[in-house]
Amino acid sequence: MATTDRDTNGLLRELAPQVVGVLTRRYGDFDTAEDAVQEALLAAATQWPREGVPRNPRGWLIQVASRRLTEQVRSERARRRREDLAARREPADRRSAPAADEEEAPDRDDTLILLFMCAHTALTPASAVALTLRSVGGLTTAEIARAFMVPEATMAQRISRAKQRIKTSGIPFEMPDRTDWAPRLDAMLSVLYLIFNEGYTSSVGPDLQRVELSREAIRLARAVHQHLPDDSEVAGLLALMLLNHARSPARTGPGGELIPLAEQDRSLWDGRAIDEGIALVTAALPRGPVGPYQVQAAVAAVHDEAKHVEDTDWPQILALYGVLERLSANPVVSLNRAVAAAMVDGPAAGLDIVEALDADGRLTGHHRLYAVRAHLLEMLGDREAAIENYRAAANRTTSLPERHHLTIRAARLASDAAGSATQTEDGPAT
Repeated sequence: MATTDRDTNGLLRELAPQVVGVLTRRYGDFDTAEDAVQEALLAAATQWPREGVPRNPRGWLIQVASRRLTEQVRSERARRRREDLAARREPADRRSAPAADEEEAPDRDDTLILLFMCAHTALTPASAVALTLRSVGGLTTAEIARAFMVPEATMAQRISRAKQRIKTSGIPFEMPDRTDWAPRLDAMLSVLYLIFNEGYTSSVGPDLQRVELSREAIRLARAVHQHLPDDSEVAGLLALMLLNHARSPARTGPGGELIPLAEQDRSLWDGRAIDEGIALVTAALPRGPVGPYQVQAAVAAVHDEAKHVEDTDWPQILALYGVLERLSANPVVSLNRAVAAAMVDGPAAGLDIVEALDADGRLTGHHRLYAVRAHLLEMLGDREAAIENYRAAANRTTSLPERHHLTIRAARLASDAAGSATQTEDGPAT
């Protein structure tokens, strides 16, 4: 039976890490196995929508990827490497029968191991993100390059360097030892969070959101949660993604313009995602230990539970940001607490926090510092200072929708100020 491109892509992304895992275990070469699987995925993306999904899609991919791998190693250099590996691993006649993998490990899923490998602390965050999207997410190099708005050749080099780094570091294809578990898991969750954030608010380009990246991060976080259902921070990260992603339909207008949280049409929010996110964080918090992702999810849940913006429980949000500050030294957390403090204790209280952050230098030149200061100054009634800071924020952001939004806020305030001046000089309008 023929299938749609969307169905095929979803299935391929689910199977990609499993097939990479099978070939890496069999041949002992992650780099070569990953390249072969990418070719098999491209072949499937072309054939399956036209000819239908095979009865055993995982076995089909393993067989095709194994054939591609065999073709790749026919050069003299690759043959020598293959011979060296063969001396340490199983006989060559067993390796030549790729379809047998399904019999060797029919239920084995190496997704978690692959995530640990791709998010290894030996890699830079940018390299880890790219390699995770390709090896675990099943995205092509071209798709990843488009998502991050860089040339395909640049992204290919980044991925190649990451794979070479894994090879030279001797990172084994196995679950990390429990003594090394915490930092490796933290690194993995951080990579997934980076992918989600880039999709939720793009750092560059004309679009505020790249929903495909956010969805991919959620899919991968679900995979980790399935493997580690009792880990509270894994559940917290998945909840945080769901609760924020639920607002995506309301975050932009018809022209792609940014719509702030306070002005969004909440009827457009995804109620099912909100319910799932709230259930996840509600179950995770009592289990402990409480971590930053759980607290951020709790903040998102308070926002999402408010049917109207005026119903928002700002005292609870302020208290949660206080907890988050104690768990994390991230200055952006303090900047968010400044907004909550302004809503609870008045804009002057929020401005005090902003000025303290500016003085310590950790957010010097960051557009969000200027944007928050502008918002609080506007609340305080200081239009001129607010306009100045909105413009400063607009000049510093690399996101075009954010720049347009901040520029419009400054222009509206300037227009209001001009209108007030005219009324003062000419008398009240009649």
